[in-house]
Amino acid sequence: MKICVIGTGYVGLTTGTVLSDLGHDVYCVDNDKTKIEKLNEGKVPIYEPGLSALIDRNKKRGRLHFLSDIHYGIKECPIIYITVGTPTNEDGSQNLTAINDVIDSIGQSIHSHKTIITKSTVIPGTNEWIHQTLMEKGIDSNMFDIVSNPEFLREGNALADMLNPDKIVVGVKRQKPIETIKKLYAKIHAPYIITSLTGAEMIKYASNAFLATKISFMNEMARICDAYDVEISHIASALGRDKRIGPYFLHAGLGYGGSCFPKDVRALEYAAKQKDIIPEIVMAVQNVNDSQINLYLEKLTNKLTNLNGKKISVWGLAFKPETDDTRESRSLLLIKKLLEKGAEIHAFDPIVQLSDPAITVYEDMYEAVKESDALIIATEWSQFKSVDWKKVKDFMKGNILVDGRNIIDRNHVAGYQFHYIGVAR
Repeated sequence: MKICVIGTGYVGLTTGTVLSDLGHDVYCVDNDKTKIEKLNEGKVPIYEPGLSALIDRNKKRGRLHFLSDIHYGIKECPIIYITVGTPTNEDGSQNLTAINDVIDSIGQSIHSHKTIITKSTVIPGTNEWIHQTLMEKGIDSNMFDIVSNPEFLREGNALADMLNPDKIVVGVKRQKPIETIKKLYAKIHAPYIITSLTGAEMIKYASNAFLATKISFMNEMARICDAYDVEISHIASALGRDKRIGPYFLHAGLGYGGSCFPKDVRALEYAAKQKDIIPEIVMAVQNVNDSQINLYLEKLTNKLTNLNGKKISVWGLAFKPETDDTRESRSLLLIKKLLEKGAEIHAFDPIVQLSDPAITVYEDMYEAVKESDALIIATEWSQFKSVDWKKVKDFMKGNILVDGRNIIDRNHVAGYQFHYIGVAR
């Protein structure tokens, strides 16, 4: 099938590449000509394990194309994916400028039937609005079908998630496009959840809000466990064995970040309030997450007394391992607060190379700890689990180790005279 994917960000690039690998002819379109030029040169703008090789393979097969002419893509392809960004405004509402631009382009270029599939995360009611807007532009409703097909991709595991999803959510106004979707995903085996356009949008928000809730719940439990001198990992282990709860997203730490959870939870709060509903749990989830950094900043301050002039090393800048994404990174928020208190920051991340004059970033994690008063592990990269702690201790001036992700064997590092600060450990 001939497909136009509008937007070559994280979702668009992953979606387009996987669809081409499934055998479809895919045109990935973006108005950022520099990005398109780099993609045509083989330079992938994001880090996602396996993605670069998959792009190269399907370009060589002639199935994957990158171009900046959106009107060509729309005219040539009967199937259009919308994968542009939908950033959140300060009040929690969404900036739909990019969506508006896409709808304008589609309205100008429709000359045959189009199945328009929205993968961008949009607040409930947006796809209905897209349908109405195209009709107001004079497009006959028989010339297009709108489908809400939200993505559930985890950064660092996106290819596997798209090829082996636990569900495929499809929101429609009529039955006709369902068969088209099933042909698109014929090689992907997963149960379908067929619902309304708004129902599909709500499923996406409910999923992310629930996962964020599990994280904030465990972080709140960690605070209580701390007060009673209880090991939080024992609580998580017990809860994870309860089939009603499950083992995932039960790790206490510095909180959630990334491109999805923070903005989606805020957007759900906004959407609820638009209907005069006060989402108490959703609001509490954000309050816990927003205050989690301060809790461990306070623990560090209690040990160092004054952070002004102190050299603090931070391992991990990405919001999670196996990605170079720093959006809403808890690590960067922690660094910002440390800088405000006058600390000198030295950092290392296996993938992220941050360009910030206020932070010294190293290519070697051991170099980053030289003469440091404290070391903070802010992202759970696997290489931080197998560290030469004697070397770290010899390089550091102080002995404070803040394990913000509970990935270190506290008994092991105690043997090197570290003062270990974990999350309710």
